[in-house]
Amino acid sequence: MLAFLTPAGEPAEGTDDRPLRLAIAGLVHGHVEGFLRAAKNRPGVEIVGIADPDAALHRKYAQRHGLPEALFFTDLEAMLDRVKPEAVASFTSTYDHARVVDACARRRIHVMMEKPLAVGVEDARAIQRAAESGGIRVIVNYETTWYRSHGALWRVMKEERAGGEIRKMVAMDGHQGPKEIGVPDEFFAWLTDPAKNGAGALYDFGCYGANLMTWLMDGQPPLAVTAMTQRIKPQVYPRVDDEATILVEYPKAQGIIQASWNWPFGRKDLEVYGESGYARAVGGNVLRVRRPGQAEEEASSPAELPADERDSLAYLAAIVRGRLKPSGLSSLENNLVVSEILEAARESTRTGKTVRLSR
Repeated sequence: MLAFLTPAGEPAEGTDDRPLRLAIAGLVHGHVEGFLRAAKNRPGVEIVGIADPDAALHRKYAQRHGLPEALFFTDLEAMLDRVKPEAVASFTSTYDHARVVDACARRRIHVMMEKPLAVGVEDARAIQRAAESGGIRVIVNYETTWYRSHGALWRVMKEERAGGEIRKMVAMDGHQGPKEIGVPDEFFAWLTDPAKNGAGALYDFGCYGANLMTWLMDGQPPLAVTAMTQRIKPQVYPRVDDEATILVEYPKAQGIIQASWNWPFGRKDLEVYGESGYARAVGGNVLRVRRPGQAEEEASSPAELPADERDSLAYLAAIVRGRLKPSGLSSLENNLVVSEILEAARESTRTGKTVRLSR
């Protein structure tokens, strides 16, 4: 097992015996609610600090989760210097990810942020440079990374090659819309701000398909990206798109990403078609497979993922403690490609043209 380095640069002793010292940067991303609930009740995790400039959010989460006032800071860098966490989980706007990583990299603190990595390629590369200069791990959390159905799909299509070479991928992600499902005001404010979110549904849910397709294509960037967006509910979302379709072209495959704030219900589904078979993941727990010469079969309870890869907290602890190295869906390398796809899609919608990715 690899020993991780403390901020002072010395190998930590007895690392696995101590709780992971975890801090939270930002309270404006609605996913912080479930994360706090899970972290509070997780053996081996200690929340040592929470930073957000809004004192009203401090009170909201302190009361809701029974957290002491001493945990809360209005200044991120002051918190990092005071509590010296081993890792930071970022729940800021996407625009603020680069700032969080820069602050943590200067202190050699590992970072996990909610998807997507960045609002554009320039910010994504700034995050990469900061991570490299600080020698830190940066990982990106997607709910879909921890789906048992996706682990099973990988085994069927990539390891068993049950359908032959992949030819088409279709990702369908989204829900009825942030307003419609009642996200908190602080979350809605930046989700519908094109500067802080990068776009609307295009970035909020387009990132899932881009992430999964980059994974299935072994990290290979696409040759070209074509996209279209719509503003179906301009009275609700006057500044950003609420409907997006992205086409990604690979040398021998195509991907279709359907990102929407207009689905009649929430969905995160993935279909992968090969030369002679397919696998379709419906949510996190159902996989439907059709092999050559056979009828469709359903695995309603795919096998559990390895213990260190079952959720974001387990994975982050394994990364910090040196049991795993970032790879695949959560890796910085994958998410740099995701940033390229999303920026190209945004440019395609602006110009009405296909954007070719140069290599």
